[in-house]
Amino acid sequence: MPDVFDEVHRRCRDGEPVALATVVATWHSAPRPPGAAMMVAADGTVTGSVSGGCVEADLYERARRVLDTDRPELCRYGITDDDAYTVGLTCGGTLDVFVERVGPGALPELDAVAAARREGQPAAVVTCVSADAGDSPADLGEAGGNPPSDPARRLGRRLVLTGRRAVGSLGDDRLDDAATADALGLLAAGRSGLLRYGYHGQRRGGGLGLFVTAYATPPRMIVFGAIDFAAAVARIGGFLGYRVTVCDARPVFATARRFPEADEVVVRWPHRYLRTELDAGRVDERTVVCVLTHDPRFDVPLLELALRHPLAYVGAMGSRRTHDERHKLLREAGLSAAQLARLASPIGLDLGGRTPEETAVSVAAQIVAARWGGTGRPLAALDGPIHRPG
Repeated sequence: MPDVFDEVHRRCRDGEPVALATVVATWHSAPRPPGAAMMVAADGTVTGSVSGGCVEADLYERARRVLDTDRPELCRYGITDDDAYTVGLTCGGTLDVFVERVGPGALPELDAVAAARREGQPAAVVTCVSADAGDSPADLGEAGGNPPSDPARRLGRRLVLTGRRAVGSLGDDRLDDAATADALGLLAAGRSGLLRYGYHGQRRGGGLGLFVTAYATPPRMIVFGAIDFAAAVARIGGFLGYRVTVCDARPVFATARRFPEADEVVVRWPHRYLRTELDAGRVDERTVVCVLTHDPRFDVPLLELALRHPLAYVGAMGSRRTHDERHKLLREAGLSAAQLARLASPIGLDLGGRTPEETAVSVAAQIVAARWGGTGRPLAALDGPIHRPG
């Protein structure tokens, strides 16, 4: 939620408390994933969304109440035959939303996240969103094993984890240690999620619910081939939230002026650049590679390297004749049938487009389908939930 976080941080820095509503759990066909957020300011300004419009009106009123009372609320929105068109999700999903007041007192935690993001480092915010009596006094025990007098006082406590330090506390050293280990695992996977512990960090599923908001570094899109189609793909890649690199061995074409919306433009032989990025750990399983050169001198060594690594998507432009010849050369290079099956070639979905921009839309659609397990078919031709579980 970069836009929501920036606004929360700005207002708290200016001394203004806000209400922050965060999706912490979803079931079935919920429209937004865990981590989606909405901020309500004291002046009534709303930033962000948690459902695309289904429950925002009711949530706005709850947020105003929390802002006034400073009492957090965990609320559930679902659907029944009676409330389908009142306060509920018409898509048929269910979601839990935690609403809290965030004021200037949270600035140390917010500053830590902001600093990490400025430096391009990942950060995780662990927030206590539920507290109950647990299964036994041992689950609840504070000093001496006695249950806390008011479990609800843990609600809203935060622990912020960055590459350099931890800021804040959830109220117990052992709980902080357990939550840190698990939250860093979620952060490494680029996922936000709900964790459950006893009050001393016991992994027994009772007592406390902790939500981890993962501020992972943006996934990368590397576009090889400095052509007009690459400029369109770079634009839509940025729109989808990727950090976009355009790479080509020809300096006359690979210029920042030709690709103003790319985050960086690199002049280097494609396979050598990818090898360097892999060795440096700057490419991971979220990385998308689009090969638009359709020149075997560049394509074959690059695709041979890319398909040997677990990247999120590898696509290559070219005619069917080019595709067949490329497959032949890659088989001769020793790639297995399973590795070749990961290659999206010819790149993109069949949308019938012709312009670079239309082609970029078809490529982006295929990348999104690969990420979420979509079929690429019209929704009208399918049954079942529209939104797949994340």
